[in-house]
Amino acid sequence: MIGKVTIGKDFYGVLAYNEKKVEEGVGYVIDSNIGQSTTVNMTQEFNLVRQLRPGLGNAVFHVSLNLPYSDRLNDKEFASLGCDYLMKMGFDNNQFIMYRHTDTKHEHIHIVANRVRYSGRITNDSNIKRRSREVLNNLEKKYGLTQISTNVSSIKSLDQREIEKTLRTGDLPIKLVLQKKIGSAISRAADTTEFIKLLQEQNISPRFNTSTTTGRVSGISFNYQGIVYRGSTLGKKYSWNSIVKQIDYGQDRDRSIILSANGKERGTDRVGEGNLRTAIKPEPRSEGVAKGTEDPAQQSKGHVGKIEGNGMTWPLANETDWTPFKLELNGHGARKKSKRKKKRKGLGL
Repeated sequence: MIGKVTIGKDFYGVLAYNEKKVEEGVGYVIDSNIGQSTTVNMTQEFNLVRQLRPGLGNAVFHVSLNLPYSDRLNDKEFASLGCDYLMKMGFDNNQFIMYRHTDTKHEHIHIVANRVRYSGRITNDSNIKRRSREVLNNLEKKYGLTQISTNVSSIKSLDQREIEKTLRTGDLPIKLVLQKKIGSAISRAADTTEFIKLLQEQNISPRFNTSTTTGRVSGISFNYQGIVYRGSTLGKKYSWNSIVKQIDYGQDRDRSIILSANGKERGTDRVGEGNLRTAIKPEPRSEGVAKGTEDPAQQSKGHVGKIEGNGMTWPLANETDWTPFKLELNGHGARKKSKRKKKRKGLGL
């Protein structure tokens, strides 16, 4: 279940939106503790209580609770779920009205509530979206719904764009699919080889950010259905620093298997698919890097493509080149030389 929370100033606007759905025959009220009348009259009723706190600007709480396409609730069940949600969110002594809309394939309700309680106290809205996700996670279990929301701090939740895409398409978000599949692989894997194997069995290709000189792994990304997520954008639990604490990893021992996995992900692996432990030669050291030192380009936290706002990454034009900062480094060296020349000229050399 996905909740879309907004805090606003105008009761009339949000009530007019829902009442229009009622007029169009694609919405109706399933629960309320205010008088059901015209939009103007209901706005006045909300504002009577709002006047107890005239200095509060954002008094309007509006949330839509959206079920996955496969889930169904009747009006009584949905009203009960909505009331449970309000209670757990701290709206246990507040005005509210609850609408059910029928204009989409997925079932959903809208709740409009007053943040000003009948007592004149204000319902807290700090961290309201995070608290909403936690409440929904518990309600999914209580009402036997598909569990989508997460309340674990080490797991990143969906952003607004991903939520809207899910509501539009009805498809389970790739971020949630990856979190579930990778989490399963982490809990089942004994070592790095088994971890990689379990990911590949689920059509997930891992990418390891490694140093070409030492083989040290500084990060991990996951390619699923052509979309790449860095581990850290899925949540702390999926970062490489967290993963290595849960599986048996040896830097020297696992170097060949990690390089092999990188080769397969980039389509450059010449090793047979069935032999994960077959060694392959390390990639050549970048120009200008002294022997025995690590290439800073390989140690960067950078992903292997362009980062979008939601943490997804898209492949670079040349995925075989894993030194995204090479040009920047060369330019840095050129600037140093330029400075040295200027210094010499200043000294009359």
